[in-house]
Amino acid sequence: MEQKLNILISDDNVEFCRTVADIVQSFGYETITMHEPQATMDFIDKNIKKLSVILLDIEFGPGIILSGINILEHCRKYHPAIPVIMITGKGTVETAVKATKLGAVNFIEKNTLSKEKLHEVLTSAISKLNLKGEAKEIQKFLESTGIIGKSKKIIEVGDSIIRFGRTDLNVLITGETGTGKKLVAKAIHSVSRRAKYPMVTVDIPNIPRELFQSELFGHYKGSFTGAHDSKKGLFHQANRGTLFLDEIGDLSLDLQSSLFIPIEEKLVRRVGSSESEELDVRFVSATDKDLLYAMKESRFREQLYHRLRECEIHIPPLRERVEDIPEIIDFYLHKHNLSYDDSKAFSPAAIEYMQEHEWTGNVREMASVVRLVLQTVSSMQIEVSDLHRIISNKALPNNGDFQSEALLSSGRTLREDLQELDKKKIESTLEKCNGNVSKAAAMLDISRETLHNKIRKYGINTQLFRVKN
Repeated sequence: MEQKLNILISDDNVEFCRTVADIVQSFGYETITMHEPQATMDFIDKNIKKLSVILLDIEFGPGIILSGINILEHCRKYHPAIPVIMITGKGTVETAVKATKLGAVNFIEKNTLSKEKLHEVLTSAISKLNLKGEAKEIQKFLESTGIIGKSKKIIEVGDSIIRFGRTDLNVLITGETGTGKKLVAKAIHSVSRRAKYPMVTVDIPNIPRELFQSELFGHYKGSFTGAHDSKKGLFHQANRGTLFLDEIGDLSLDLQSSLFIPIEEKLVRRVGSSESEELDVRFVSATDKDLLYAMKESRFREQLYHRLRECEIHIPPLRERVEDIPEIIDFYLHKHNLSYDDSKAFSPAAIEYMQEHEWTGNVREMASVVRLVLQTVSSMQIEVSDLHRIISNKALPNNGDFQSEALLSSGRTLREDLQELDKKKIESTLEKCNGNVSKAAAMLDISRETLHNKIRKYGINTQLFRVKN
């Protein structure tokens, strides 16, 4: 027999508690009623595993120090999986709205409470329970958002996505290039109360500096040369939803201050206007830069950092979760076989080879290799030689066949061979580009920062490749 869900109802009005309990029980749930905040908090701590949802009064009457907000904050800190619904009385609706920003999944008003409304709110809260708790459930949730893996580190990322996603706090996502920061941002939005409204992406590096404020805040006709019509900005498009500031670390110092008031006070002013507009926007940002270091060098404003980083999710690089590589390969393998009516597979040795390789471009780089090998290799089973050929083509000069054979017979480990191939390809490209790192990065199809990291790692002297006049 299926165990019934337990709903805790805590309100200082005993008669109201009894009425709500009767209605909740008519839905087929078990109820526990309490009337004092400290006792409620103690009960939650001792019985959290038995509880499914909490219905919580905001105010417990005069003379009582603790409030429902205090209990909510306690739950969000120590029991983030439990959905909390706030009960509001007269004059506390504004506080209830604030409570949703602290993580309450919803609120109901006493003076307009109905059986239908209570059923709707409870059903919505209970539907989110399957996203919490067991690692297997978190893994399923992550997979539904395109984030693949079952390692402890990626499950922790999933738990943070769900925990922070339910709040209205601004989230900063950090991690190396190619780790999946945009996927995490989309996942945060999908579990938030804003999910039915847009998530709008601001691609920071690709917005021309002179158009930044117009693109974000909008403008009025004639406010500058070329403003032939009035236009709403990305902030307006994201109203009631999420604004994703991608690559926030690339925003120039002088433009950073223009975000202070919009983030802090939810007010924006269009270019050419003297009036501010209030918008309801939640901010999620992402960067592969070290913002703490950038602040020390006065390249990133501390005021902006703290506004954007009310909580942080760090995505580990692929080298720190190599146990997820078979899962990721299987994901793309299944996708390929389904799309092309194929039946390809990776040999155990090929999977081990992928786990041994150092993926400096992380999941993005590895996924690119997997897709390439599946679409270019005709045999049904992918072997080490297939992968090595594709990776070597990226890591060697065009005339590197002999060098490849020499490397393979050198007696070094596979990892050392791959690093040597990587180094030779970089040196060859730098020579073609006369030591210009930006051009070399473009030819290698990697970011300038990634190339700099490799140059430092391999001890390559770029000066040697620069043509002297």
